Order: sequence, then structure tokens, then C-alpha cells
Amino acid sequence: MADPREQKLAKLLVEHSVQLKKGESCLINATDIPTSMTEALIKAVYEAGAYPVVNVWNEKLERAMAQDATKESLDVWADVDTYRMKQMDAFIGIRGIANVRELASIPKQNSLVHAHYNMPVHMKTRLPFTKWVVLRYPTEIMAMQAGMSTREFEDFYYKVCTEVDYTKMGQAMNEAKTFLETVDKVQIKAPGTDLTFSVKGMPWIPCAGEMNIPDGEIYSCPIKDSVNGKISYNTKSTRDGHCFTDVSFSFKDGKIIEAHSDDDKLINEILDIDEGARYIGEFALGCNPGILEPMDNTLFDEKIFGSMHFTPGNSYDDCDNGNKSSLHWDLVQIQRPEYGGGEMYFDGVLVRKDGVFVHEKLTCLNLSL
Repeated sequence: MADPREQKLAKLLVEHSVQLKKGESCLINATDIPTSMTEALIKAVYEAGAYPVVNVWNEKLERAMAQDATKESLDVWADVDTYRMKQMDAFIGIRGIANVRELASIPKQNSLVHAHYNMPVHMKTRLPFTKWVVLRYPTEIMAMQAGMSTREFEDFYYKVCTEVDYTKMGQAMNEAKTFLETVDKVQIKAPGTDLTFSVKGMPWIPCAGEMNIPDGEIYSCPIKDSVNGKISYNTKSTRDGHCFTDVSFSFKDGKIIEAHSDDDKLINEILDIDEGARYIGEFALGCNPGILEPMDNTLFDEKIFGSMHFTPGNSYDDCDNGNKSSLHWDLVQIQRPEYGGGEMYFDGVLVRKDGVFVHEKLTCLNLSL
């Protein structure tokens, strides 16, 4: 039986996130989700007077396509999907998590896919040329990751995805943006972290339900060669099927010169995928008041209230520091007291302490449900 909340979610995605207009086309990329959710999205697209195009997919097929892929086979696949993406005005990518370890044993093939499929289709076509939103669909695996029963997780999911006042969130972020875009020097202090960099002249981009659901971050990007010091992340992050823990980086003049985790060899292989992977492409402040605990799911963890993410790899076109890479890995540090605390300084002034904004120009980001 379809969950009636699916229809509310579909309406949010179509009307708020991608703001479909009459006559526009929208690609719905549905991976491991119930047919009822895809049907709800199709219905919402039609109700907007727009034209749905549907791609139904699953993780087992992803592995089959990656396992024996070559550069040449990926180029063919990418050419076809790039052509389709260029015909679209909007993209809704919704994915259920069936097996977080599905790709764990083929990391080199995953890197090949990132470079020769994801880069042309998503990084070079979808991101800059379509209205897009990506999200997860609640599954038993995600409930397990969150340490909840399935029913509890579904209730949590729909609360933080569809009951947030994204209009209010966007207004708060736009208020903060005015001050943030005056900032030059940033210093971050936390356990295992003493990091400095500059964001001088870089824009700050509010994220209030347009490109991600759930949402709740405002991001910028360091000047490419300005990052120095060390950062230690205190959340797990699964990439290419491996769950990384205890990730830490040391920087010199913007570049990661030392990287450690539970698997030093594998993390360095990921960072060596191309030249840009060892430089930072995003710095973001998480402020969704409904998301407090990590669950090894980036789209949730990067929005955690009192968190930040500092992302090795590609910078976005709307906040471009010149760094290009097939990698974009949102690694999260939570700075609330129960996670060790932390302090953030802008131009030598304390602006956030233990996850709470204390500067008068930023207290608007201390949102509540």
C-alpha cells in the first residue's frame, strides 16, 4: 500500500525544488524505490503541465555496468545519457539504499565510472544546465544505519524532508549571506583540527530545498591554494562500498599532503584519482534543526545542525575556485559538545561555538522546526 506521504514529497520536489513550469521536461531517475513513489512523481509532473521521462534503475545493474566496464564502454554509455540529459529542463534523482556494500569490491572500476560517466553526464551536464534535486527514499537499510526501527525512520524521514519550512530557511540563509560574503579568513578549531583558509570574494550559496531534500546548508569554497593545517572528521562516510572512519587530512597551500583513515591505502587511491581530488571544492555549514545524528548517508549527514563539511574534489560552477575533479566527497565534522565541540572564527572573530552560531549576523541560522 502506498504511503500517502509520498504524494506530499513528490509535490514538494516538483513545485519547490525544481519549480517545474508548463511545457518543461523532467527526467525522473528512480533507483531501488517503490513503483508507488515513481507514480507519485509522474503524477506531480503532469499536474504541473510538464512532461515526465522515467529511468528505472537499481544498484545491481550499477554494479554489472561498472564491473567489466572499459573507458570505451563508459564513453558510449555517457554519450547516450548526456544526450538525454541535454533534452531535459529538470532532473529528479531519488534513490533507495538496497546494499551499501554493493560496490565495495570494485573500487578501481568505480573510479573509472566516476571519471568517464559521472563527470560528463552529471558534473558537466546536469549540474550546470538543468534544475535538479537529489534525495534518498527511506529503506530498512537506512533505518538500520540510523539506529531506528523502520517505522521510526520513516516518520523521521518525512518530518525532516517535508515538514521543514524551506521558505523560512531560505530567508534566514539569505540574511546570513550578506555578512558571509564579507568574510576573508576562516579558522576552524576542534579535536584534531586546526585549519585556516580564505573565502575572500567567493559567493555563499543558500540551500533550502532546491537541490537536496532534506536540505539545510549554506556553502562556499576556499581559495584553492589557501588551505593549511589539519582536519579530523568525526562521522563515518561510505564511498565505493567502503565505510571510512577516522578520516583526517593535512594540508599545505591547498593540497592534501597526508591522508589517513581506517584504510590509508584505499583513501589515498581515491585522492589520487586525478589532480583536483587533493584540493578542496566546498566548505559548508549544516543547519537543519531536525537532523542531529549521523547515519552514514551524505544527504542527511551534511545537513546536521552544528556541523560543517569540507569537501575534497570538484567545486561547483556557482562557487568555482577553479578546482576540477571527478571526485566530490562531502566529509562531515560535527561540532556540538557531544561530538567534542569546536570553534569557528571569521576574520579573527568567533562566529560559532560548539555548533551554535554566536555572531549577531549569523544567529538567524540557529533554526528550529
